Amino acid sequence: MMNFEQVRREYLKKGLSRSELDADPVTQLKNWLSQAAEVELVDATAMTLSTVDRSGQPSQRVVLLKNLDQKGLVFYTNLKSRKALDIELNNKVSVHFGWLPLERQIKIQGVAHKMSAAENLAYFTSRPRNSQLAAWASKQSQPISSRKFLNQAFEQMKAKFADGKIPLPDFWGGYLIEPTGFEFWQGGGARLHDSFAYSMQQGEWHIERLAP
Repeated sequence: MMNFEQVRREYLKKGLSRSELDADPVTQLKNWLSQAAEVELVDATAMTLSTVDRSGQPSQRVVLLKNLDQKGLVFYTNLKSRKALDIELNNKVSVHFGWLPLERQIKIQGVAHKMSAAENLAYFTSRPRNSQLAAWASKQSQPISSRKFLNQAFEQMKAKFADGKIPLPDFWGGYLIEPTGFEFWQGGGARLHDSFAYSMQQGEWHIERLAP
């Protein structure tokens, strides 16, 4: 059996200094996303979304970043899924990009708001047809009897919408995460990592270094 206590490595790719950071965290995130794309990092837009349910139990899952601008980060999902039900009760969320091949992490805290029907439709119609069908076929987060049941549901939707465009499900849509804080982390040797936090103070982003 693997000895987990002995699993370790040094983080030696590069450090991170205050002078390298953009004053705006959204721009800084875009810069890092661009760098991740340049080195063809697999699933660079995948982010772990954390929500909290009625009992206070946190839950995490990976979603894909679909838009990023000064308003915030956008992802799409089934609006009856566990994550959506959690957000309905408490729309304070956190997302995390874990880019360990680059020895980087990014944590973003914010408040999730539903996208408009027009925005949902615009993105839904841009998806591949099979992805549109899957949105109709899957009752996300609900128990199902088997993989066969899921495949059958997909085939039923394929037959139902065989002759035309696939309409936007009323139970599917997007969320805009309006950010309230960012942390950018770069691995360092001897566990002396570099970490910087952005916080909004009096209408401006304030940056401070955090101890690793």
